[in-house]
Amino acid sequence: MATSVVEPYNSILTTHTTLEHTDCAFMVDNEAIYEICQRNLDVSRPTYTHLNRMIAQAVSSITASLRFAGSLNVDLNEFQTNLVPYPRIHFPLITYAPILSAKKAYHEQLSVSEITTACFDIQNQMVKCDPRQGKYMACCLLYRGDVIAKDVSSTIAHLKTKKTIQFVDWCPTGFKVGINTSPPTVIPGGEVAKVHRAVCMLSNTTAIGEAWSRLDHKFDLMYAKRAFVHWYVGEGMEEGEFSEAREDLAALEKDYEEVATDSNVAEIEDEY
Repeated sequence: MATSVVEPYNSILTTHTTLEHTDCAFMVDNEAIYEICQRNLDVSRPTYTHLNRMIAQAVSSITASLRFAGSLNVDLNEFQTNLVPYPRIHFPLITYAPILSAKKAYHEQLSVSEITTACFDIQNQMVKCDPRQGKYMACCLLYRGDVIAKDVSSTIAHLKTKKTIQFVDWCPTGFKVGINTSPPTVIPGGEVAKVHRAVCMLSNTTAIGEAWSRLDHKFDLMYAKRAFVHWYVGEGMEEGEFSEAREDLAALEKDYEEVATDSNVAEIEDEY
């Protein structure tokens, strides 16, 4: 789901240009959020207003510590410190829970354990990829509302026993927690229900390489025919900039593969 036919070009050119200058960048995928709106909020034909409101919920949680006091506040600088193990691997995956329509919220008041578990459900991710096929390098759980540290600790202890949630061998602990007592806020009359507690998870996972691979493939299909390239050249760009950007993104894909492979090799060595 793209706002423009040339979106793969724009995304790859922008990523290439900003890659060395960005410390931490959060990815969102229109298609993933579109499906969240359809499935969780019962919106049959979501608009960009619906999508933007979902993104706003995540941004609100990420920046809550700047605006409200909390027992375990997280500073924005801590995201870079805790989520970025290598300079180029700086694209955390956003997951948000609970995402409920007003109708469902009357029947469901979810516990800390339930909303945290929901964050590891593919259906609540804002980028389409499968973390079960990759490994987590780091995880940041940002809670809002009626949440106490004891519940969070027991929930994380339980998560660590799950075989489906795998961390790279060089980062076995992996969890950073923020708790903000201010409950989540929603737009009055909107589709998202007001709840007592919510969590936004930011995770750096090797599975995000899937998203880059998908984007690179779309770029390749158009660039093989040099489709639409003349518009960019007409604005003063050179065709070589496309090849350079694509090579950089291929290197980024490789970076993610190597992180996952390094972990697998270390595990095999441990077995022997």
